Amino acid sequence: MQTSYPKEKLKILLLENIHPSAINLLNKAGYTDIESIKGSISEKELLEKIGKVHILGIRSKTQITEAILKKAEKLIAIGAFCIGTNQIKMDIARTQGIAVFNSPFSNTRSVAELVMGLSIMLMRRVFEKSEGAHHGLWLKESKDCFEVRGKL
Repeated sequence: MQTSYPKEKLKILLLENIHPSAINLLNKAGYTDIESIKGSISEKELLEKIGKVHILGIRSKTQITEAILKKAEKLIAIGAFCIGTNQIKMDIARTQGIAVFNSPFSNTRSVAELVMGLSIMLMRRVFEKSEGAHHGLWLKESKDCFEVRGKL
C-alpha cells in the first residue's frame, strides 16, 4: 500500500453533514478532491465509493463494516467526528493499517450548555407552563418553581 500521496491526488469523502468549514480548511491546506454528502449513505453506496477514497470523514450513524474496510484499498484514515469509534470495525482497520481518530471533546460545551438550559427549564416548570399556554391557560403562579442557584 502506498502511504505518500500528493494532496491534490487524495480523494476525501465526508458523510453525515460534516460542517462546511472543514471543507474550507481542507481546501486551504491543498486538498481539492473532496466529496461531501449531507446524510449517511447505505452500505451498498459506500461500497461503491470506498475503493477510490483515501480519507473518510463520518459521524456516528455510518457503520464501517468489515466488508467496507476490505474494499477500501486506498483508505489511509478515518475521522469519526463524534465521541466514539464503536461504529468502526477497529480490529480490521488496525490490521489494514488504517488510522482511525475521533473527537471525543468536540461536543462537550454544547452538551453542558444543553444540560444547564434544560435544568433551568425543569426547575421552573417551563414545559408545563408552555403546554398550558398552548391550551389557552396562563399558569402564572410560581408554586413548585425553583431557582437552580444553590442546588449543587
